[in-house]
Amino acid sequence: MHYLVLENNLVMDRLLAMQVFTRIVELGGFGKAADSLGLPRASVTQLIKQLERHLGAQLLQRTTRHVSPTLDGSAYYERCLAVLAEIDDAESLFSDTRANPQGRLRVDLPASLSHRVVIPALPSFFARYPRIELEMAASDRPVDLIREGVDCVVRAGEVHDVSLVARPLAQLKQITCASSRYIELHGLPQSLDELQNGHQAVNYVSPLTGRRFAFDFMVDGERQEIELPGHLAVSSSEGYVAACEAGMGIIQAPLYHVREQLRARTLCEVLPEHPPAPIALAALYPPHRQLSRRVRVFVDWLVELFGQADLQRQ
Repeated sequence: MHYLVLENNLVMDRLLAMQVFTRIVELGGFGKAADSLGLPRASVTQLIKQLERHLGAQLLQRTTRHVSPTLDGSAYYERCLAVLAEIDDAESLFSDTRANPQGRLRVDLPASLSHRVVIPALPSFFARYPRIELEMAASDRPVDLIREGVDCVVRAGEVHDVSLVARPLAQLKQITCASSRYIELHGLPQSLDELQNGHQAVNYVSPLTGRRFAFDFMVDGERQEIELPGHLAVSSSEGYVAACEAGMGIIQAPLYHVREQLRARTLCEVLPEHPPAPIALAALYPPHRQLSRRVRVFVDWLVELFGQADLQRQ
């Protein structure tokens, strides 16, 4: 009996060591891995030493600034991902775990979307899944999911990283608008030709590529891109709309982000007969986390939320 207990403890310690090892590889450091898993740093160091001793191989290369896997470590990392995913999936077969997934889930969403749509609806998520602990970052910056230990991000527009699994969530209606102050000073353009002659834009710069986005209009069923001059370019969705409200120029933004300002008439729609094309919204996550029950139920909830959310009505 004592041998059986000892063997079970060794198996559990080895699984924990595998979880610690994969998180070290993903975050690039022992301290970051310990913090993300809620473990003492000394325990993390000891687990890796025991794992390397058991395998008879060095898994990690340590420098003063960074930790990276050796060739053996890279191969072992891929096997660990598969094993841990299988275990997570196997545990989900049990009714309690399947109905009530638990644990920490780290997600990152665009700031405007999280503040206006997702966070107000979170009580319904936690009522359904009270054992999930959600860590939510609200940003527009590029996120390295593996390196930063993020389980899932929500992003609008084109998916640049084809290595990630992309789950479509919605097609967001966009709108061209300007502030009442801007219109008083520059007038309301009545055509695309008039827009291109004498009007200013607040331009949006991609935080990922640094590319300045052109304005997008539907003309006779075809998309037409127009570049407008402007004194200001921003890479934050909140700053983009704030600059428009300050009268700095015309913008194109998702309708949900400017709905309140349109209703208050501090912003006005421009060229409604030539609306921008809708923008795709998707949840992205690494392939090895595709089977995670926590990720799965959160993304399913997002699909349900955006299916119900009134994102298209002005």
